[in-house]
Amino acid sequence: MKTMTKRTAVAALTGVMAVGMLTGCGEKKLDGTKTVATVDGTEIPLGIVSLSVREGQAQTEAMYKSFMGGQDYSIWSMDAEDGKTYGEQAVEQSLKDVELMYIMKEKAADYNVEVTDDDEQKIADAAAAFMAANSEETLQELAVSEDQIKTYLELQTYKSRMHDPLIADVDKDVSDEEAQQSSFDYVSISTADLSDDEIKQKKEDAQKILDDLKAAGSDGDLNEIAKSVDDSYSSVSGTFDTNEDAAKEDSDEESDSSSSSSAYPDEVMKVLRTLKDGEIGPDVIETDTSYYVVKLDKVNDEEATETKKQSIISTRENKLYTDTTEKWLDDADIIVEKKVLKTLKVTDNHKFSIATATPEPTEEAAITETPEVTEAAEGNRGNGYSGSYRGD
Repeated sequence: MKTMTKRTAVAALTGVMAVGMLTGCGEKKLDGTKTVATVDGTEIPLGIVSLSVREGQAQTEAMYKSFMGGQDYSIWSMDAEDGKTYGEQAVEQSLKDVELMYIMKEKAADYNVEVTDDDEQKIADAAAAFMAANSEETLQELAVSEDQIKTYLELQTYKSRMHDPLIADVDKDVSDEEAQQSSFDYVSISTADLSDDEIKQKKEDAQKILDDLKAAGSDGDLNEIAKSVDDSYSSVSGTFDTNEDAAKEDSDEESDSSSSSSAYPDEVMKVLRTLKDGEIGPDVIETDTSYYVVKLDKVNDEEATETKKQSIISTRENKLYTDTTEKWLDDADIIVEKKVLKTLKVTDNHKFSIATATPEPTEEAAITETPEVTEAAEGNRGNGYSGSYRGD
């Protein structure tokens, strides 16, 4: 089933407009007019791939910087796979993404997807604003022209609007048996890298938690009981596939779902599957690296089951989207100009960041803001969308 998809231009372009203004200095200037690849006879200029690469680079660097607490780091020169660095992989992935967007544009009419005249005007306005916000030096560094920016925004719009039609035919029928989830609480006490005496103490702690939980009954608070034994202990809630066949299929597909039974040791799962609502595991469960105390909450957790259903549907949608687009790429006549592509580099000594602008407060906001709110807003400068890339 192919449906008409026509989102507003603002919705389609929001993520792209985060590209914003760019400033910086880098290495050898690129020639963005050179053809880096052709897709079914359509030439792709290097400037468009350059813009895609720097957008991805800036997002990745922002993520790593947040993980590292603002400290310096190196990633792009590290070896990845097939003898390539992460920087080289980033360039190749960006080229692949751009190639796919060109294919999507050509196939858009088959899915009743279009970019309207109104969209094109908004794209043109965004591209003009982009050019005006950046220095000539930065634009030369990016090797991007205003026309290429417009093309990139147009391609991103097609990509955004093609998503829903591509997954429209996914089977959304998921049975309760396939998705049913059981919920439980547990305390895990690690025994890794401990001496025999320390392991013995951990076993005694686990047994104390279990005994106190049994004494408290099904209404006992496992977390409070665990902390009463040692404040460093706490309980965790989890879910697992009630149906063992579904659990095996989930494991075979290497699901990263938190509700996958494969997330828990076999010794724990064996005990949990014998329990009923509110029942406590009869003994401390011992694995190679931990002791467990478990309490089953619900054999059939309806909320967790509904979440699992949506997860299964999402997995099917992602698979259909990936399978379809990968086939498009395989079937397309793509020629890559490798010498041109090698001139586009992502390195650790040439970083890009998205420097965002803080919008001016409205008159009403200025009147109603408290000093505390103003201070908090000041501390959150740079969290908005539009802004600038800065190359160091």
